[in-house]
Amino acid sequence: MKITKASLAEVIYKNHDDLTKKQAEEAVESFLRIAKDALIDGSGLLLSGFGKFNVKEKKPRIGRNPQTEETLILDARRVITFKPSGKLRSKVNGK
Repeated sequence: MKITKASLAEVIYKNHDDLTKKQAEEAVESFLRIAKDALIDGSGLLLSGFGKFNVKEKKPRIGRNPQTEETLILDARRVITFKPSGKLRSKVNGK
């Protein structure tokens, strides 16, 4: 099952009688905006019972173009990592 922003907003709308569909969509958009801003700033994002998103700094490194065999320097970059919580890991593994 693929979860999209629209399907997530639909589930929130159906589970909360006091929210309109528009409010559910805005809630999803607000959460995603807060999450993106935190990661862009380099902060972690911890969701209890789900996991933690972190931003790691990668150093420049030597790479190679496989077609030309040319050696080049790959720039430093930032990558996002995810570490699931113990509870989520257990449920995914059926424990």
